[in-house]
Amino acid sequence: MSIRERLDISAYLVIGRENCSCPVEEVVKAAVGEGFTCVQIRSKISSAREMISDLKKSAAAIRESGKSDSVALLVDDRLDVVLAAREAGIKVDGIHVGQSDIPVEVCRKFLGENSIVGLSARTQDLIDYVKTADVSQIDYFGAGPLHETKTKLDAGKTSDGKFITHDFAEFAELAKISPIPVVVGGGVKLKDIPALAATKVGGFFVVSAVAGAENPKLAARELVTAWKNFS
Repeated sequence: MSIRERLDISAYLVIGRENCSCPVEEVVKAAVGEGFTCVQIRSKISSAREMISDLKKSAAAIRESGKSDSVALLVDDRLDVVLAAREAGIKVDGIHVGQSDIPVEVCRKFLGENSIVGLSARTQDLIDYVKTADVSQIDYFGAGPLHETKTKLDAGKTSDGKFITHDFAEFAELAKISPIPVVVGGGVKLKDIPALAATKVGGFFVVSAVAGAENPKLAARELVTAWKNFS
């Protein structure tokens, strides 16, 4: 069974060098060790070579945790980085893109049928999108933001700079109509987990709640435990 077939987005870490004060792989090791099931390397400041280095070290951390076959390692947006990392022998399982990024069909063509391709958009856009779209090439949707977040300053903003967040009822509607799993993020904190789990989405994604925590290992444990208790 491929990692695409066993994809688990219930506890999803998004991380880049700008999000943490310690090396990326240390946070990845802590999160995966406490039960995080998916890791996405996302950085707007790192060069391609720096991202590849972070992928190599993160893949090693996942492997040393004995979870290479169950924890997916993805890259945000950068198809070139995925391909270059794979060429270097690094186990990268797929990519996450937005609706204005590289089309999912192109990602699928270059990465193959066993790779994971995730797609994100504003929640209302996704609600409209799933009613008519062919989602056969997509493995999951990323939705949000739940709260205003400093880790992705353009998330939820309209063209005039107004910030739009989404409520639990919208996520519940998306989860109900979507033919593929939905993971929700955007400022998600521990206190949000019970209500988010009640929407029946497939999982939560976080950046600061783990990468910016004083104790990433403890923060990851608390989030995973809460999700398991309430989902």
